[in-house]
Formats: sequence, C-alpha cells, structure tokens
Amino acid sequence: MSVIIREININDVEEAGKIGFEAFKGIAEQHNFPFDFPSVEAAQGFVRMWINHPQIYGVAAENGKFIGSNFLTEYDEIRGVGPITVDTTVQSRGTGRKLMQAVIERGKDAPGIRLVQSAYNTKSMSLYASLGFEVKEPLALMEGNLKGEVSKEITVRPMTTDDLAECAELHKKVHGFTRTGELSLCLQGFKPFVAIRNGRIAAYASTVSMWHLNHGVAETESDMQNLLIGAAEQLGQTVAFLLPTRQASFHRWALQSGLRMTQPLTLMTMGEYHEPKGTWFPSVLY
Repeated sequence: MSVIIREININDVEEAGKIGFEAFKGIAEQHNFPFDFPSVEAAQGFVRMWINHPQIYGVAAENGKFIGSNFLTEYDEIRGVGPITVDTTVQSRGTGRKLMQAVIERGKDAPGIRLVQSAYNTKSMSLYASLGFEVKEPLALMEGNLKGEVSKEITVRPMTTDDLAECAELHKKVHGFTRTGELSLCLQGFKPFVAIRNGRIAAYASTVSMWHLNHGVAETESDMQNLLIGAAEQLGQTVAFLLPTRQASFHRWALQSGLRMTQPLTLMTMGEYHEPKGTWFPSVLY
C-alpha cells in the first residue's frame, strides 16, 4: 500500500508517541547511546504539546495505519524541523523522505530551515544532506553538575516576559535574527534565566536542565559560564545543553567544570545562515 502524508491531529498522539519512543530507542541502542525519551509516556507528552501548539505544523504518514510523523516549528522566522520518526518495521523505504519533503515544502518561504541530528545516525544525515541541508556545526551534548561560582560582576536571575525584547536583541546580535517564539514557549512551562552585567542582559538560556528546548546566547564566553553556573545553582539541577565544539575554550571549560559529553550531534541548515558572533548553543531544533 502506498504511503499517504496528511496533517497530524490530536487523535494521533498515542501512536505517534509510541513510534517516536521506539524509533529513537532503536537507533540509540544500535550505537549504545542514551534514549532521547525516557519512556513512551514522555514521548506522547512531547507529541501532544507539539500538536496542540498553534504555530507548530505536523504531518503524519499512513499506509493503512499510522507509521510516522514530522513537525515544523513556525513561531520564529527560522523554521525548526523535528522530531521526525518512522515505525521501525517500515524504515528505509522512503517514508522519512516524504515526511521531510512535506515540511520543507511548508517552510519554503521562510528565510531558513534548520535541524539537529544525532551524528551517529548516518542514515538521517545522508537523507538530510540529499534534500539540501548543509552541515554547519558539530555539537556535543554536555550534561552534569557544574562546579564554580558566579562572578560578583554578574547577577543571574529567572527571565520574565519583560526581558523578551532585550533577549531578542541579544539573539539578533549573535545570530542575525530574533527567537522570541521559543523563549515565550519556555517561559510558559520551563525556567529561562538571564545574566545581568552593567545593567543589561549579557546572556540568557531558555531551559538549562532540558537540552531539547535549551538554547542560549551570550556576549562573551565568561557571561555564558556565569549564567550556567548561576542558573544551575538556583535550580538545584544538572545542566544539559548542546555545545558547538568549534568553541574550543568553551568546550574545555565545560569539561573542566564537571560536565561530560554524552552524545555527538550535528546542526544542519537550509537557506539563510549567519556565522554567530558571540558564545551560543542551539536547542534540538536549531
């Protein structure tokens, strides 16, 4: 039976979550890496949040039954792809390509489309490259308990909605575009933090302990370090973020400060891309 691509809906949550958990679990087990989702329920919760969001477009694949899904975030000018998952029993038969083509077509008028993929998954990297995505950054998932103290020149505190405009300007300074959509999402259910230096926001991170939605920007590496130390201390939680390893001194600091690299990933882009100016890290979307 041929594969049909349609828009996803709330009735697909149960199957989409099950398939998502099993698909990520399968590829992680092959390479002896941690699972992206700790349980089926966690995957279903994530899918439910994505389907319910009015600015996230989702597609489903069917061949008589539900066999896969993909999403495109549309709450910022740059679009983010994922998660894309296909039933393990029908992988490598073109369904993933069709799901990717559907969201690429949807986002064709945006300045750019981006994604982050697990570097050990050579099949997904090959698929994305064949569709026009280009590798821009090697990433390292860094996790653990940070050691260190916040500089007396820096104040670290939770972000508020009043900070969004200033955070948008900082992100634009680093990347050339704003990103208030993902920040607004994180303010609703997570705990973004900002670092204040000389009366202005010098760094922010969107959700320090959850790497999937955690992106951050800073004027300097020192600002980012202080932000992460201060946020982790106030939350009493471990830190998790995707560190671009070309920022070599930032990478060394993370390793020396108690974090460990648990997974290699890759940032891939299609369309407009500005070389970042400052210290930064992406979420799982970009």
